[in-house]
Amino acid sequence: MNGSSERLNSQYCDVSDDTGKTVICAFTVDSIIPFTADYHVCPRARRKELPVMKLNKKLTQAVIAIVVVVTTGTTVSADWNHFWHNVHVGYHRNNAWPAPFNEADAMNVVAPFEIMKANGWRMHNTIGHELFRSDDGALMASGNKRVYWIATQAPVSRRTVFVLRGVSESETAARVKAVQDTINRLALKGPVPQVQVTNVEPHHSSGAWATKINREWLQNLASPRLPSSSAGGTAGVTNQ
Repeated sequence: MNGSSERLNSQYCDVSDDTGKTVICAFTVDSIIPFTADYHVCPRARRKELPVMKLNKKLTQAVIAIVVVVTTGTTVSADWNHFWHNVHVGYHRNNAWPAPFNEADAMNVVAPFEIMKANGWRMHNTIGHELFRSDDGALMASGNKRVYWIATQAPVSRRTVFVLRGVSESETAARVKAVQDTINRLALKGPVPQVQVTNVEPHHSSGAWATKINREWLQNLASPRLPSSSAGGTAGVTNQ
């Protein structure tokens, strides 16, 4: 083995590498000397490369970690600000309890009554079948008076005129046009009332029934008279 075999504390090995070739190498305490003509590294010599490989791997991981932190710095900052924002919102919300939840509960209690009020005004402002002519859908005299009252006397927020849907689409369109023409002829101040079509027929009674009720009420109406005593307990005008 030339002069390499004369080195002290040296040993020789005869092993096969990954390709099946026989590699003869000598290794001492300080270094490994491979004896291969084609410079194949001895398998035992490869063990000396492990520390260097581990160091390179650690350096690569450190560089990758730095790049990731730099590229995601904006996102991390935004998430951090969002977190503290939620903390402040939760703090003030806890101090303001039970507000605003009590206001929401109150609105939920009032909501059914608002719906009933809207349904009542819709029924009151509905122009029914008896207020239109059956042949051409024109308004009758009583229908014109009803539209006039809704457009001028009802509260501003309740001045929507509801037209009861007819038998056909053409009849419904004629009814809507008749109501709109009546509203356009009025000298109104403020917003023009809207006209909407409804399928809910209002509850009503016959004219004969209403007339009988009014006559009975007038016949049985008590005569007006002053009270015999005042609210303070003194004698009234009739006892003086």
